[in-house]
Amino acid sequence: MGPRPGRGGAGAPRARGPPPGTPRRPHVLVRMDSKLVVEQMSGRWRIKHPDMRPLAAEAKAVFPPGRVTYEWIPREKNKYADRLANEAMDAGKAGRVWKSKQTFAVLGSTAASAAESDDPLAEAAAETSAGAVSAATVPAAAVARPAPAAEEPLAEPPPVAVGWAPDLGTPTTFVLMRHGETALTPEKRFSGSGGSDPDLSDKGRWQAERTAAALAARGTVQAVVSSPLARCRQTAQTVADRLGLEVRIEDGLRETDFGAWEGLTFAEVKDKYPADLEAWLASSKAAPTGGESFASVARRVSVARDKLLARHSGRTVLLVTHVTPVKTLVRLALGAPPESLFRMELSAASVSAVQYYADGNASLRLLNDTSHLRQPGA
Repeated sequence: MGPRPGRGGAGAPRARGPPPGTPRRPHVLVRMDSKLVVEQMSGRWRIKHPDMRPLAAEAKAVFPPGRVTYEWIPREKNKYADRLANEAMDAGKAGRVWKSKQTFAVLGSTAASAAESDDPLAEAAAETSAGAVSAATVPAAAVARPAPAAEEPLAEPPPVAVGWAPDLGTPTTFVLMRHGETALTPEKRFSGSGGSDPDLSDKGRWQAERTAAALAARGTVQAVVSSPLARCRQTAQTVADRLGLEVRIEDGLRETDFGAWEGLTFAEVKDKYPADLEAWLASSKAAPTGGESFASVARRVSVARDKLLARHSGRTVLLVTHVTPVKTLVRLALGAPPESLFRMELSAASVSAVQYYADGNASLRLLNDTSHLRQPGA
């Protein structure tokens, strides 16, 4: 029996493959639980973050778009693989070879989850440098609501009891300082990165001087990094001058852009933008009117943290920044739930400290220290 003609008839041409012996060009299927990265690398979403663009270009150079397919896997279905990957990377950082028989991941168990989701209601209390939103100003009913699952929680390493682990060498220490007061601080107004960029007030400059003297007395800070906003740069320069150091600017440490809410109190925002405020309190993906969402802030703070850890390994670095970045770094170091942000007080010119170890774990060493601001004899 002869060959069956195709749909175009017996004379229709047939598609032919490459000549025999021609090497096949590999095609890669990448499965990820980051919807954002999948859409960006597939070319459907624009890559906005400047630090991510070179990485994306490098990946596309290795495998051009026609030779790679990106597929999104919901995080709920990827917990086990996510935990295994984290364990392997943590072992590599510590100079160990990871073995599957040593895993703590449990197939099909919620214990395999490597991250907590972000609660926007908790972030609402944390992301104003003037403290406009706090546990006292957000309705109790809203605070009591369970945190919704975030699409892209920040993955953290499996917990290890700090102090019981083997010697991992000198940790990297971030001394986290909130900037001194501005005119907006005592008035509890939204003061982010999209407003007037106020200077330090007279009290704020005094606070910066007192903090500089205290840090100089300790003699441990080896580098100074600041948010690009004026209040932080002025605070950082005061400290750096006292320590004989230069100030490096890190854009990822800036405060949230509150858009049209800049300069307003929580009550004024509730009166002028009630629907936007309600959406903002309900979802970390919702942005203030014309501003920046909490999810975006959390991502860039995490990126900034990792960049600084790589640049200053084993050193003590002063980060002069804002309420949002400091509380976020503290929460991630503790592995605490999002609602813990409501339980942290962070005063102007206060000092906190987090140490990061070679195995990927971290330890909170100090929180909201304002002893250096006390008047003599007080």
